[in-house]
Amino acid sequence: MMRDRSRPIAAGLVAFALALTACQEETTSPDVSESSPNLAATAANYTVTDLGTLGGDQAEAFAINNAGHVVGYSQTPDLELHAFLWKNGVMRDLGTLGGPTSFAYAINAAGQVVGESSTAAGELHAFLWQNGVMRDLGTLGGDWSSARSINDLGQVVGWSRGTFGSIRAFIWEAGTMRRLGGGLEKTFGRAWSINNGGRVVGDFQRPGMTYRRAFRLKDGVMTDLGTLGGNTSFAMAINGEGKVVGIAGTSPGRSHAFLWQSGVMTDLGTLGGRTSSAAAINVVGQIVGSSQISDGSYHAFVWQNGVMSRLGPGGATGINRSGWIVVNYEGHAALWKPE
Repeated sequence: MMRDRSRPIAAGLVAFALALTACQEETTSPDVSESSPNLAATAANYTVTDLGTLGGDQAEAFAINNAGHVVGYSQTPDLELHAFLWKNGVMRDLGTLGGPTSFAYAINAAGQVVGESSTAAGELHAFLWQNGVMRDLGTLGGDWSSARSINDLGQVVGWSRGTFGSIRAFIWEAGTMRRLGGGLEKTFGRAWSINNGGRVVGDFQRPGMTYRRAFRLKDGVMTDLGTLGGNTSFAMAINGEGKVVGIAGTSPGRSHAFLWQSGVMTDLGTLGGRTSSAAAINVVGQIVGSSQISDGSYHAFVWQNGVMSRLGPGGATGINRSGWIVVNYEGHAALWKPE
């Protein structure tokens, strides 16, 4: 069972927060219920493991690889927030680039971890961690960058501030960070995910646009993935087959999780509330994310074969090919394994 501890609600599922905030012009969310049931109580078909913390009062997980290794961040005894790697039941502090905070967002099959960390100079830089060493990936000329995804070839994507303050999507490979091309060079862009084929997804905003749109970059060509009838969309993840998931505005002025494949964006619906967001998709097409239910509270979901199923309160941020899911709820990071 999960331990019943009073904790501050974590950062609002950081992987979703930017997208949901930017979609606010298209959705009005009711207040979140304060009487959600215990996380483990809804886990009838799963074994739920609390990942613990680095000694503080909260943790949040963002990704899991096929070996079941999980990354995220946790509070330390000094009340700092540090990136962690959870492996074989042990949570490891990955340290920082010299500052007080770090966050791990993705991990590949080789156990390479990427994220962002504060530096001794007070800047925020993308990092690559491997074999016990955290490497500063630098920036595109500005004072901050964030790495959000790494594929099995070691290619890293994210976004960075440039020399003149503009935000640009980047790819880092072979020791060099550069802007993504395909029309993204001079647009506000964020790259959220890259697959082993080098296809990248994220969101962009051209000069003069008042909203952001999901994109896929394939073979140097950027494709606007469209919306579900609204103005805004964000692509959060892509699997090996090129299927893309994220969040998009709908014509009634709401925001729903979507699956995009073969040029078609499909609305995944909700668990009965107004909004939903898809965060990850595995190789077999299972999708996880977060959705409001009828009382306005947010619950993790798994979507497969056309059906969205509720897991429990909180939000799911990652799933591997075995169907193992990472779920966050009120300062807890948990691993859900199908029985």
